[in-house]
Amino acid sequence: MNIERLGVNARYSQCVICDGKIETSGIVARDPSLGIGAQTHDVLQQLEGILAMAKVDKSRLTKVQIWLANTNDFCAMNEVYDAWVDRDNPPVRACVGSALADSRYLLEIQATAIG
Repeated sequence: MNIERLGVNARYSQCVICDGKIETSGIVARDPSLGIGAQTHDVLQQLEGILAMAKVDKSRLTKVQIWLANTNDFCAMNEVYDAWVDRDNPPVRACVGSALADSRYLLEIQATAIG
């Protein structure tokens, strides 16, 4: 079994690839002062960058998990997500309300893909 870790720092890897399965870390906005739409857009851009490091694109996503700090942001987040997701290859998805580690973050996304 071959395990490859990409984007490694002292605390975590941005993604881990094992036998063709790609798992990302949780991704939050780089600028937590932004609103939900901008944070969602930023997180999805980061996700695309991580997938590119693993040499795949969003059509290879199999699962997306979303944590929202405020479930009232669900519709606004979905506006950005729906415009971004590959409509021909949508992954399964879960979205839940949750307190995040830093109250400035409005969402966190974690994803799984196949290489």
